[in-house]
Amino acid sequence: MKTINKRKKAYSAAAGIILFSLLLSGCAGGNSGSGTAGGNSQETAAPSVAPSGETQEAGANAEPVTLTFYVGGGTLTDTEFNLFFVEPTKQKFPHVTLEKIVPAEGVTPAEVLTSNEPPDIIYQTSGSYYAFQELEALADLTPLAEKHGFDTKRLKPVLLESVLNFSKNGELFTLPFSSNVAALFYNKDIFDKFSVPYPPDEQITWDELLAIAQKLTVNDGGVQYIGTDLNNGPATLQGSYGIFALDSETGEPTLQSEQWRRVFETVQKSVQIPGYVQGEQFEYSRDSFLVDQNLAMRPTLLANLIGPLEELRAQGKPLNWDLAPIPNFADNLGQGKVANVHSVSISSVSKHKDIAFQVLANILSDDVQRIVSRNGRVPAIDNPELEKEFGADIEVLKGKKIENIFKAEPPVLKQHRWENDISKYLTQAFKDIALSGTDVNTAIRTAEDAIRKELETLKLTKPE
Repeated sequence: MKTINKRKKAYSAAAGIILFSLLLSGCAGGNSGSGTAGGNSQETAAPSVAPSGETQEAGANAEPVTLTFYVGGGTLTDTEFNLFFVEPTKQKFPHVTLEKIVPAEGVTPAEVLTSNEPPDIIYQTSGSYYAFQELEALADLTPLAEKHGFDTKRLKPVLLESVLNFSKNGELFTLPFSSNVAALFYNKDIFDKFSVPYPPDEQITWDELLAIAQKLTVNDGGVQYIGTDLNNGPATLQGSYGIFALDSETGEPTLQSEQWRRVFETVQKSVQIPGYVQGEQFEYSRDSFLVDQNLAMRPTLLANLIGPLEELRAQGKPLNWDLAPIPNFADNLGQGKVANVHSVSISSVSKHKDIAFQVLANILSDDVQRIVSRNGRVPAIDNPELEKEFGADIEVLKGKKIENIFKAEPPVLKQHRWENDISKYLTQAFKDIALSGTDVNTAIRTAEDAIRKELETLKLTKPE
């Protein structure tokens, strides 16, 4: 693995973009095209041609090539990197080596992308797409998909539509690799302790979840048990509707809608359960479920808990747990939490775009996506048979109600590029409701006023 150290002089965001643009120009030497980053011109020198007429990158006697792989968002362990990317690539393309870039602490994406050896492949999640776009870091994969005959219709429509929603003019800046869907994890021992029936195997409403949670929010023998934490309050609940605080088209605040009101009212109900708020504590982390084991239910994304639960099992400390479908609002049953897409892109300055794309296409083959599914990731390709094998190679998932994961379809993700900048005001609203007893109307009005002020600044500093 390659480590990128922190430069002595920190880059400002503007400087990072300027340097990245310069690097883009410098890396195009020998390229007859002069398109902009992410355009249709691919911006890479054509691969040198071997005597056989095949390119050296893809030919039988191809010269060795190393592709650098940067995890720019989300979690991808070394084990997963080897299993999902390194081994399948080596088997299909023996001349290709994947090298994971591990930035030193404090190194920003801009610094990674403007280093002497920028990445070829970028792994990211929904939350980081716009940041990379602002750096003009992502190549448009449309011409590469056409060149190599990659059929995007193989991808799950909800995931493909979600990533296309991040483009400006229909560019395909990234390919979905997996879908990080949500489920309701629950500790069976706590339910048994208080003689409460387990959550049903059919989707319930958030209000029904809170009714169960109230029975499990109990102080017993000096231990305060908590029925459920909504996992970041508004963030999880808004995902049920697939809504955001800013209109995806206009950028205007949307908090006055009826759906947002339901979100805030549900947050209020959750913190008003007697015993839920303990002093200044109004959120209960993953450790409350895994380590303290005083949290009965945790609605969260699969990647948040499956790996840690397997680690506990491997340490000889298994938790007695299972899965139920993620809840939703009464008027939206049948849908899950908005799609959280883990995806792979090609850097706009990569010198090896062709072989990098072939590597990504191989990762999205049925054979490799089967490995992905069997090891606890929901595959990106539209093949229901693979979902039947989900988690088959993970010991901690054996005997669990895997089918409950797939009973609620995630809605399409579509958010404004400034959504992440203003989400802090939703977090503050949750805190105000929990600790200060702020009413819903005031919480909404205060959050919206703060968002509007922030938008004025964003319009000057981060124009669209």
